[in-house]
Amino acid sequence: MNRFEGKTVLITGAGRGQGRSHALGFAREGADVAVCDICQDAATIPYELSSRADLDETVRLIEAEGRKAVGGVVDVRNYAQLKEFTDRAVAELGGKLDVLCCNAGVFASAATLDVMPEEMWDEMIDTNVKGVWLTCKAALPHMMARKYGRIVVTGSTAGHIGAPNFGHYTASKHALDGLVKTLAWEQGANGITVNIVAPTGVGTRMILNDTLYGIFDAANPTKERMSEMLAGTHASGVPWLEPEDVTKVVLFLASDDAARMTAANVKVDMGYTAL
Repeated sequence: MNRFEGKTVLITGAGRGQGRSHALGFAREGADVAVCDICQDAATIPYELSSRADLDETVRLIEAEGRKAVGGVVDVRNYAQLKEFTDRAVAELGGKLDVLCCNAGVFASAATLDVMPEEMWDEMIDTNVKGVWLTCKAALPHMMARKYGRIVVTGSTAGHIGAPNFGHYTASKHALDGLVKTLAWEQGANGITVNIVAPTGVGTRMILNDTLYGIFDAANPTKERMSEMLAGTHASGVPWLEPEDVTKVVLFLASDDAARMTAANVKVDMGYTAL
């Protein structure tokens, strides 16, 4: 299939993981892709974020699929950086923007809400909520001008239920639901759809790190033990998704097959929230 032949896509948080998977999925179906990432670690996030080498590799892999790629170091909390990158990407990739994937996000800093440091709360909310809003703000003029756009926001099962020790993350993903519903109504008449893909845990550095291992079992903080515990939370008995599992749904939501879907929050959770 080449559902995105001639389309231009912009993806945040694309240095590795889900973002890279989405970028390659779009490229394999004919799109030119702009990718960005922060390429530095965050003060309260206990795992390494993507590096510039990671981002450059994503660009290389897109180009290896025979598609054009634009890469940039962007902090989604910074509107000036987002606008400069978006405008440059649009100019270099044919003067239009068809699809936006707001994928940049952080996780794994952990504390109960009664003792959570303010800095930890702020970094999570600023990245996961404000960053999505600012990304959309930078991209929307390009979509509105052509009366066409597909926006897919990376949510989480934490946007549907509570998650002890992760109140800031849970709040950020619940907030996206309201943001997306509002944006869908504001931009529907402009031919722009806005939807959320809400995966359960995905097997990337975001969950495969020592902090999460210790939260699941302090006495045996290992990937193997966490895998065993998570498998029991999914109807399939599989501990976590692979990025490609999410990419398939993202591509659908960004395609014209989903032209009549907007303001939806689509779970890819192997039944995690069903009980």
